[in-house]
Amino acid sequence: MTSKQPVLQITNLTKHYGGVKALTDASFRLLPGEHAAIVGDNGAGKSTFVRLITGVEQPNSGDINLDGQSVHFSSPLDARDQGIETVYQTLALAEDLDVPANIFLGREITRLALGPLSVLNHKAMREQSASMLSTTGVKIQDMSESLRGMSGGQRQCVAIARAAGFAKKLIILDEPTAALGVAETARVEQIIKGLKQQGIPLIIISHNLRQVFDLVDRIWVFRQGRIICSRLTRETNPEEIVGLITGAIDPATLQSAEAVAC
Repeated sequence: MTSKQPVLQITNLTKHYGGVKALTDASFRLLPGEHAAIVGDNGAGKSTFVRLITGVEQPNSGDINLDGQSVHFSSPLDARDQGIETVYQTLALAEDLDVPANIFLGREITRLALGPLSVLNHKAMREQSASMLSTTGVKIQDMSESLRGMSGGQRQCVAIARAAGFAKKLIILDEPTAALGVAETARVEQIIKGLKQQGIPLIIISHNLRQVFDLVDRIWVFRQGRIICSRLTRETNPEEIVGLITGAIDPATLQSAEAVAC
C-alpha cells in the first residue's frame, strides 16, 4: 500500500432512491497524479457516483475527503470551487459563442464589474484561453470561430482544455470519446496523455476497455450499485475486467491485495 495521501478519498458513499439502491457503501481513492477509470455495465452505479462527488446530488451517507479535508458539495459550483472540474458527455458548451467565451463561460474576466452591465476583458480572456489550449496541446486555428462550425473532436478538446485550465485538484471525464470518430478519438486521447505527463489527477468513465488500458493506472469496477474491486492496469487484462463486470469472476478469488482494497 502507498503512503501518499489521496487527492480524493471516498468512504462508504451510499445513495438510495426510495427502494432503489443506486449506490451502496462505495469506497474509492485517487492518488496524486494518478489516472483512474470507472467501468461497469449500464446501471452499475457509475453515473450516480459521479453525480455525488461533483455535487449534482447529495448522498444518503458516506464521506468525501479532498486533499485530506472532509468536504460536502451542495451543488456542482461547490465542487468546482474546491478544484474539481467535470467534462460531461453533453460538454456544457455554447455553440454560438467563440472559444474564449466558452472557456470562461460563467467565469468571465471583467474590466468593470457592474452586474448585467459589466464590461468584459476580451483581450485577457483570449490570451488566457490561448495559454490553456497550448498547455494541453489543443490546436484551434481560429479562436474567434463559434463552436457551431467545429467538429465534435474540436469541441471536446475545448471542453477538456477548459477543465485542465481551471482544475486545482482533479478532472473527471464522462465518456470523452463516445461520439467521436477514430481520428478525433486519438486526438482526445493524446491530450489526456498530456495531462498525465503534467501530473494532473483524472477520473475517466468509459465503456471502451482499449482506451482504459491505454490511458489509466488503475481500474475501478462497479457492479450492481457497488464498487467490487480496483485493479492496477499493469496487473490485469481486458478479459479479467470483463469477467468482473459481468460477475463471471469473483474479486475475492483474485490474488493481488489491491484487487479487494475496497
